[in-house]
Amino acid sequence: MSNSLIRKYNVPGPRYTSYPTVPYWDEQSFSPTAWQQSLLRSFKENKNISLYLHLPFCESLCTFCGCNKRITKKHEVESPYIENLLKEWDMYLDLLGERPVIREVHLGGGTPTFFAPENLKRLLNKLFSKADKHPDAELSFEGHPNNTTKEHLEGLAELGFKRVSYGVQDYNEKVQKAIHRIQPFANVERATVQARETGFDSVGHDIIFGLPFQNKEHIIETIEKTKLLMPDRIAFYSYAHVPWIKGNGQRGFKEADLPTANEKREMYETGKQMLEAAGYVEIGMDHFALKTDSLYKAVEKKELHRNFMGYTTSSRTSMIGLGVSAISDSWYGFAQNDKTVEAYEARIAQGVIPVVKGHILSEEDLIIRKHILNIMCNLETSWEASENYFKELPEVLINLKEMEEDGLLTFLENGLKVLEKGRPFVRNICMAFDLKMQAQKPDTQLFSMTV
Repeated sequence: MSNSLIRKYNVPGPRYTSYPTVPYWDEQSFSPTAWQQSLLRSFKENKNISLYLHLPFCESLCTFCGCNKRITKKHEVESPYIENLLKEWDMYLDLLGERPVIREVHLGGGTPTFFAPENLKRLLNKLFSKADKHPDAELSFEGHPNNTTKEHLEGLAELGFKRVSYGVQDYNEKVQKAIHRIQPFANVERATVQARETGFDSVGHDIIFGLPFQNKEHIIETIEKTKLLMPDRIAFYSYAHVPWIKGNGQRGFKEADLPTANEKREMYETGKQMLEAAGYVEIGMDHFALKTDSLYKAVEKKELHRNFMGYTTSSRTSMIGLGVSAISDSWYGFAQNDKTVEAYEARIAQGVIPVVKGHILSEEDLIIRKHILNIMCNLETSWEASENYFKELPEVLINLKEMEEDGLLTFLENGLKVLEKGRPFVRNICMAFDLKMQAQKPDTQLFSMTV
């Protein structure tokens, strides 16, 4: 990839886990009632739902992390938080009026394995007791290699969990020290092997490029070690440096300690070549999977979906987010819970669903959302069908013309396809469709850099 393309297209941009993106939600016209109506509309069309449970507690702060978390070593916070999650779940069940079918569950955080195995089992058993589990339900969790125990894995496997993702980031000790995430390869190996022995059929590793003090040699070392374990899928993504949003957590190192955009792309291209040589296939943006993994199979069937949980194999189902800061997605609307544990618990105590902001999608929003999803998941989109056309499309195509000239995409008769050269710039291509951003250019930087 030429440095001139990097300089040209390395601009702040969303990762498009939603459209509109959170900074462009219309909060003025949003109301919890409108959100609930959008969820009921979606549930009437499809009784399958996905559940995202945000478990925010961590024992120590990782300085690369952009997640909503609460740092504490006091594990007595577990039981009260679980009770509040269950109360929130009951509120949603009352709203839906009948038993939903759980198609997908993901435990995120924070650190889900901060919670004791018996507490996670108690939480999940009570959730499942009031819903029907889909025969092909995909249940997954994020595990920290340092504290995911055999008991965690066995307990979750008993409940039907088959997928786990471990945060590896980088194996170099200097990089680990800078991001305050010390975990030797032996811990990752143990957690990976135990997951497979316990019956997990999809083990994922998250690797980040662009971390402080990181260089190409570190990426080579990390992927060489990763190949010894051959996880089923790998998230290989760019570090999002957004300290203006995340506060002091991402200021544990200096800006000068970060690699340049050109160095980052060299890391990515090196890692990509190594992964593909090892048998991994690039999926959408920043993801790789073996051909035996469900993520690859979803791509083959054009069933890959993207939401606030990232890439998933479940097509359009309502996603209910439980817990502090969790985001829900009915397809027709988004809603986010209170961002602090105290405010979240206060709303639960009042007996109200703890949604504080969101966005109800217009008909145009829904069309744009489909195009962005198509590009992010399938690297192509079409407006041949009349329902996929929108009045600003000619202007969007004009904005994409330069990307075509740069060899990033090609226009079809009534659509477009992202070329191999354009894969690193898929966020930039989606930004051309982002009418909200085009209409209201931000005065300050809202997003991480695209390269």
